[in-house]
This record gives sequence, C-alpha cells and structure tokens, in this order.
Amino acid sequence: MNEADFARALASEAGALLLRLRATSGLTGFELGALGDCEANKLIVSTIARAFPDDGLLSEEMADDAARLGKKRVWIVDPLDGTREYSEGRDDWAVHIGLVVDGEPSTGAVALPAGHAIYTAGDAPSVDPDRRQPVIAVSRTRPPQQAAHVAQALDGLLLPMGSAGAKAMAVMRGDADIYLHDGGLNQWDSCAPVAVARSAGLHCSRIDGSPLAYNAASPICGSLLICRPRWTAGVLDALGSRIDLVAGAAMEARDSPNETDTS
Repeated sequence: MNEADFARALASEAGALLLRLRATSGLTGFELGALGDCEANKLIVSTIARAFPDDGLLSEEMADDAARLGKKRVWIVDPLDGTREYSEGRDDWAVHIGLVVDGEPSTGAVALPAGHAIYTAGDAPSVDPDRRQPVIAVSRTRPPQQAAHVAQALDGLLLPMGSAGAKAMAVMRGDADIYLHDGGLNQWDSCAPVAVARSAGLHCSRIDGSPLAYNAASPICGSLLICRPRWTAGVLDALGSRIDLVAGAAMEARDSPNETDTS
C-alpha cells in the first residue's frame, strides 16, 4: 500500500470510529468531543507508528516531539478537525492525515465521515462551476474581515462552515470557489487539505500569496488561501489592497498627534 492509499484507509477507519462513538457512547457536548479526539488519536498514532516507525509525527492531540524536526518524513494529523461541529451533531467536521517530505505536503487524505466522503491527494477536483459570483467558504464562528472584503471586491457570497477540512473540500467538490482564513491556523489544520487541494491543481498559499511551510518548530502556520485558479489573481489583489489599507490606517494613527498632547 502506498502512502496515499494508507492515508485514505486510515482517515476512513478513524472516521468510522468517530461515527460509532457519536452513535453509541451516550455522550454529548464537551464529553463527546473529548472522547472522539482521544480515541481517534490513539488509532491514528498507533497505526502510523506500526506502519512507518522511522517517520516523525505531529498531532493536535499529543505533546509535540522535537525529534520530528530532524526527520525528512513527518506525518501531520488532526484526528478530529471540527470538534465543536462533531459534538453538536453537525456534518462539517473531518479527519486529516497528511505526510510532509522535506517541509512540503507530499500526500494525504481528508475524510468527511458524516458526509460519507473522502478525498485523497491525486483526486481530480470537480468541474469548475464557472460561477459569476464566487462562493467563499469561511469559519462559521469567526469569519475573517478579509473574507468580507474579498466578497465585496469580487461580488462574492460567503458560505459559513465548520472545520478547515470541510471548507477546503467544499472547494474541491465545487460547492465553494474560495476558502480563506486570516490566521491562527496550526499545521494540522491545513496540511492534509493542502496536500489534497494542491495535487488537484488548486491554488494554496498564505493570504499574502507567500508559500506554506510545514514541519516548522512552531505548530502555528498562520493564514490560508485555497481557491480555484481562475479566482487567484482577483483574491490576492483584493487581499493586497486590504492589507495596504490596514497598514496605511495604522501608520496614519501612529503619525497623528495625540489629541490630549498639550506640548
């Protein structure tokens, strides 16, 4: 079994486990989410350790081991991306299994268990829906201001959703054209989605257009933009104008005399 097939099988197995727990544990809310995080992590970590004992590992649900920094190959996983959505009985949560080689996402899989779907690096994206108004997937709990700015610039529509994996795969299947998040994402939030989306020819970068890097010392990887190629230039132009506007306002505020200054 190659790494892509391994990632797909493992994401599928973890997803099935999470569905069983939600159906049979009798738990809800925080307790259900905590159990799902723990049990899915045990399954994923033990399976990777048996299959690839020499590889490094970074998981949201375990203490970071700095030994991974000296590894060429590192698995970066999120056993339950969208714990809140999972514990609330929603469908927009995911399992992420990503493999990084020399800091670049090499392959991976994103499972959407409640939607009975799984996406693997190498899968083709759906046919571009060729909408005149792009659909922009954003966080349902903390939509970034930049997304509203892009929507205004491109006459787009915002689509609030749960987990990062769910939003990224909405772009893969054509339910959305753009997914952007302005910061605070960790490596496990985006590694597997980027592996899948990039292999399908979608644009993947930070929101300023700079490249994404993985297996860095800090788990934080910052912002994320995944979009259909025909929207890339427009999105980056809109985001660039927003960044310039914010920077200009900050500089003007810094240079303006303080109203209470009597000197």
